[in-house]
Amino acid sequence: MNQTIEIIGAPTTFGQKKLGVNFGPDAIRYAGVVERLKQIGHEVIDSGNVKTPEINLEKFFSKQEGLQNYEEILTFSKTLQEKVSESISNNHFPVILGGDHSLSIGSIAGVSAHYDDLGVIWYDAHGDLNLAEESPSGNVHGMPLRILAGEGDEQLVNVGGHGPKVKPENIVLIGMRDLDYGERDYIKKHNIKTYTMADIDALGIERVIHESVDYLKDKTDGIHLSFDVDALDPSETPGTGTKVIGGLTYRETHYALELLQKSGLITSLDLVEVNPLLDEGNRTAEQAVSILGSFFGETLL
Repeated sequence: MNQTIEIIGAPTTFGQKKLGVNFGPDAIRYAGVVERLKQIGHEVIDSGNVKTPEINLEKFFSKQEGLQNYEEILTFSKTLQEKVSESISNNHFPVILGGDHSLSIGSIAGVSAHYDDLGVIWYDAHGDLNLAEESPSGNVHGMPLRILAGEGDEQLVNVGGHGPKVKPENIVLIGMRDLDYGERDYIKKHNIKTYTMADIDALGIERVIHESVDYLKDKTDGIHLSFDVDALDPSETPGTGTKVIGGLTYRETHYALELLQKSGLITSLDLVEVNPLLDEGNRTAEQAVSILGSFFGETLL
């Protein structure tokens, strides 16, 4: 089914300490994402990049008290929330291109206002479920999912004017291979549906996706896919800032997104952590475009 896809650039780098991820949205554009999706038959609106606070390099690299770059992240999250909510109000399918994973605070806040029981599939090497007091770095890109579930800084939890955006029982984690101890405890406490790389090796990605869809389909009225390119193995997908070896293959990921597309249940999408300054010839952005093509129904025949 062809639809109106709205590309929203979210060029934030404030959630972590490696410059360059703010260039991710434009790197993906330069790799041809708009043209690729139009060729499939969709209408595509490129809304450009949302306004981002200016980077003060001295502050950016300094050791700050509490959450790193807190004011910038809060400001950006509110701006992105408004843009994503507007996209859904216009009956568009929002595709938010990052930018580091802290952007999901704003993007999912914008999505959740339109659903009573939003589901979230977090396709990532990391759980991003830290609390500030448990985080060794204070980097917010390791915290967004915990914030979205209602724990953490009050202002970030309440971005968009309401509290928790997703219930723990409506979350599925796929690709996990680097979890901090506090995250493990939280996952166990709330019995969050989690597929580690060991699970994926044992079950296969087809079964993992089918089980994830079956788990969410009857208790959610929309599913947001938050896709971090570091879910893929860095030997194939090098242009990202928090590399963890032993990840999903490029081909597995194509198939996973083809299956998610066929489910007809995904209503919005983040694609985050593409960093062209760490890449090889824009390879990771080109892979991102190809993966989005698979998700939106591209076929060889």
